[in-house]
Amino acid sequence: MVCNTIKGLVRLGHEVSLMSLNAKKNHEDHSPDEELKGKIKYKVHPIDISVSMLEVAINLFSRSSFNINRYYDVEFEKLLIKEVSETDYDIIQFEGLMVSLYLSAIRKKSKAKLIYRTHNIENQVWERLSLQKSDPFKKSYLKMHAKRIKNYELEQLNKFDGIAVFTGQDKNTILSYGTKISVAVLPVGIRLENYNPDFSKTEFPSLFFLGSLDWLPNREGVEWFLESFFKDFTDGELNVKLYVAGNDIPDRFDDYEALGKIFIQGEVDNALEFVNSKSIMIVPLLSGGGMRVKIVEGMAMQKCIISTTLGAEGINFEDGKNIIIANNRDEFYHAIKRCIVDEEYCKQIGLNARKLIEQQHNLNTVIDNLVDFYQSLLPVSEEVLS
Repeated sequence: MVCNTIKGLVRLGHEVSLMSLNAKKNHEDHSPDEELKGKIKYKVHPIDISVSMLEVAINLFSRSSFNINRYYDVEFEKLLIKEVSETDYDIIQFEGLMVSLYLSAIRKKSKAKLIYRTHNIENQVWERLSLQKSDPFKKSYLKMHAKRIKNYELEQLNKFDGIAVFTGQDKNTILSYGTKISVAVLPVGIRLENYNPDFSKTEFPSLFFLGSLDWLPNREGVEWFLESFFKDFTDGELNVKLYVAGNDIPDRFDDYEALGKIFIQGEVDNALEFVNSKSIMIVPLLSGGGMRVKIVEGMAMQKCIISTTLGAEGINFEDGKNIIIANNRDEFYHAIKRCIVDEEYCKQIGLNARKLIEQQHNLNTVIDNLVDFYQSLLPVSEEVLS
């Protein structure tokens, strides 16, 4: 997502720098490709975001959340200060709430307009997670963090010069917090030329999930799905193979493997090849927020997608036309049962999905709108992004 944005900006002739934190916990490589690295200034700083049980316990008595604080690194802050002091930037964009920890330090050293691109309304993620819990302690614990993160979000939002969100829902939420600065809705944009489905290599029927399971909403959604349908896949009427792929899949998920039925694959070498090889994508998201990049990519690959309403948030879908919405076990069951016996129905859903992405998620259009947003925040005499 970030790399696509940078590629779009570079295509328009803008000079771009990327200062990135590399969390040891996250093994997925999000660094730009070698071609892009040669066109931008790129620096990466390692950070260990792991937290001990003792630190979690101590944090119970704090007003802040360790989920935010663990992304602060004094050496990275020094690196940022040096960079913005030496280069006269027009725009500095913060990708996600965690890096807003460095907002104050950058504000002191740079005259650039500071943009916050929110990937999720973070407190909503934790609040929705709490609603999934029946255990009183877990529910209370998650609600506590939701409140702390919300307090932090509210403190930060009006300190920026502009905010870019992926969905109209997120814009409405941010405005409801009393935010006074400009908020622009800029959906996920992708390079459509990279998404070329080849149905001769697609297994039909087949179900798949692809996503990072170090993100708690993904992990809990997939676990709910596996618990709910395990017997239907192994002994019931859902005669279809299920593939679960992504990074940071917990070891306990191996217990869900069933010979010839359920495959817990972990990381895949080529995500698009994996998506192309399967026919029906599931997105059983029960909490979280924002726009799911994997759904946009799946639609671009003409996949038939079965998702919760929350999972498809921010996409201008039509249920039954370019996606299938299922919000509980029964709805998922009936959607899967129909899809696995009707290949033409699945292909039509996928074809309509691709048309939607072509119309609303073309990277070139999204980047043009992003630059227009930048320009609206700058004095008329200035050129955006030196």
